[in-house]
Amino acid sequence: MKHLMLALSLGGSLLLAGCASQTTQPEQYSGFLGDYSQLQATTSASGAPVMRWVSPDFKLANYSSILVEKPQFYPAPTPSEQVGQDALNEIASYLQQALKREMQGRLVVVEQANHDSLVMRSAITAVDVSAEGLKVYEVIPIALVAAAASTAAGTRDRTTEIYVEIEVLDARTSKPVARVVRKGHGLALENQNTQLSLDDLKPALDVWALDARNFRP
Repeated sequence: MKHLMLALSLGGSLLLAGCASQTTQPEQYSGFLGDYSQLQATTSASGAPVMRWVSPDFKLANYSSILVEKPQFYPAPTPSEQVGQDALNEIASYLQQALKREMQGRLVVVEQANHDSLVMRSAITAVDVSAEGLKVYEVIPIALVAAAASTAAGTRDRTTEIYVEIEVLDARTSKPVARVVRKGHGLALENQNTQLSLDDLKPALDVWALDARNFRP
């Protein structure tokens, strides 16, 4: 009975943690945006949970073009054997291309901002590869020990997550009109020896770009 109560208690905790993990938590903010105080929880056009702020004065109809800057890494990344610098560079380049591709459906994409342009600047703030989260059935103490052992051995699947912070500016005034903080989930890696590649995160990047196109204030 005691084990059952412990399992139910831990199971509830895991479920709550799973809900919270869908959005970037305040302690995970990078500082790229400068001001996070007005962010509010909402959903993107695709229904994904995000943290977002939009200026009450923002009207998309006031703009005819957009400059999509290449995403930067903030803070500067520390490549590892599993997440290499080449992969990070490919991820940043692909995200810019995907954003340009999708934004062409809403505005003219330009290489130099005009007086009626928006400027989209973004930062990839983390690329996380970690052991796959515990399943509810692994709450039983014996299973927890087995899960820990397989994780240490590197046999456990590795989840991939990527975090981004986006700021959209009015090119004429340089004032922000929108800020978005969100995270995306890529494909699972087989184990700790599997290198991360652009293809593992493409699904998340494509969703981000499509949501940017379908953005509604």
